[in-house]
Amino acid sequence: MAIALSILAFAAIQSAPDLQKPFKVLDNGKPINVEVGHAAPLLYDFDGDGKRDLLVGQFGQGKLRIYKNIGSDTDPKFNGYKYFVAGSKEASVPCG
Repeated sequence: MAIALSILAFAAIQSAPDLQKPFKVLDNGKPINVEVGHAAPLLYDFDGDGKRDLLVGQFGQGKLRIYKNIGSDTDPKFNGYKYFVAGSKEASVPCG
């Protein structure tokens, strides 16, 4: 059974589209560092300006950072972040 699964996985990899090589996302010219744990990124146009912004959830304390895209949608650039706010409080997600 393990051999069949390996062959199926190999066949799926062979037909997968070309993917871009991994790269570091920069904020003001420096790699984004979430300080604690693993990052969980999401691109979405939060402010409705037609350019996808970057939301990064961090494992420590479940905080959510929003990096506003000051570049273009095809060539995004980020310069600082603000924590995601819901109502009047900083939002967070369960973590740990």
